Amino acid sequence: MEFVDLIISWFGNFQGELAALSGAFLWASCSIAFGFLGVTLPPLQLNFLKGAIAIFFIGIAIIIQGKIPELQSIGVSLFLVSGILGIGIGDTAFFKALNNLGARRVLLMETLAPPMTALLGIFFLGERLSFGAWNGILLTLIGVAWVISERTAVSQGVKNFKEGILWSLLAAFCQAGGVVISRFALLESNINPLWSTLFRLVGGTIIIIILLLIKVEPLQKISLSFKFVSIIIITAFGGTFLGILLQQTALKFTEAGIAQTLFATSPLFVLPIAAGLGEKISMRSIIGVLIAVGGIALLFLAK
Repeated sequence: MEFVDLIISWFGNFQGELAALSGAFLWASCSIAFGFLGVTLPPLQLNFLKGAIAIFFIGIAIIIQGKIPELQSIGVSLFLVSGILGIGIGDTAFFKALNNLGARRVLLMETLAPPMTALLGIFFLGERLSFGAWNGILLTLIGVAWVISERTAVSQGVKNFKEGILWSLLAAFCQAGGVVISRFALLESNINPLWSTLFRLVGGTIIIIILLLIKVEPLQKISLSFKFVSIIIITAFGGTFLGILLQQTALKFTEAGIAQTLFATSPLFVLPIAAGLGEKISMRSIIGVLIAVGGIALLFLAK
């Protein structure tokens, strides 16, 4: 019985880290589908659809939960701002970068988001990470960067390098800023991760609607085929609704820099998915995964 209690206690101590890794796995699982959808739809329309469908799922979850917490205006406002910055602007910039730079290069640039988040957490939240945690972050990001910087035939195509870099930097900064604001709001309010996910998505969707109305990019007719509808629903549920919910859970229980680092490990989870689809995995990728796993272990041990 003591051993069982110890295991339960261990998971309890690391629920933030485990939530972040689970979110990374879900995002990786949906990333291939997002790539397919990005060919069909412009970034803003894709971002709007996934956000709107995810809000619908959150509404169902809230109805099932049947409990409305006491909402504080400052907390709600902060989550809305976090959503505008991280989801509305950040995710749109991410999709723009994908279209111009290609997935591997964009994901490599995205490894800037965790250290940005950790630094913003130090300056604005007063968070202090241990020496072991910083080493864990560094080792994890080296492993991720080693994997996604591998040159492959698929990764060569670049439409606009400079524009892609700028969109990638904007995406990384907005994601870091959104995460830190969200972490602060979770610590300073009684709003739980489910409701914070709702307000973040609402904030992101509002700014996307505004950008659509002022026509910053041309609207494209949506093909409502069974395949398209199925993919957008599944990805919105797994990658957006559950993914952001797990991210918010992680931010409630662990430091912003650690949560964002673990969430950034999603490219590692793509490898077994790619292997399952018949793609050959190189020794370089395997070594990168092992390095990143060592970094993740350090983050857990430094807790």
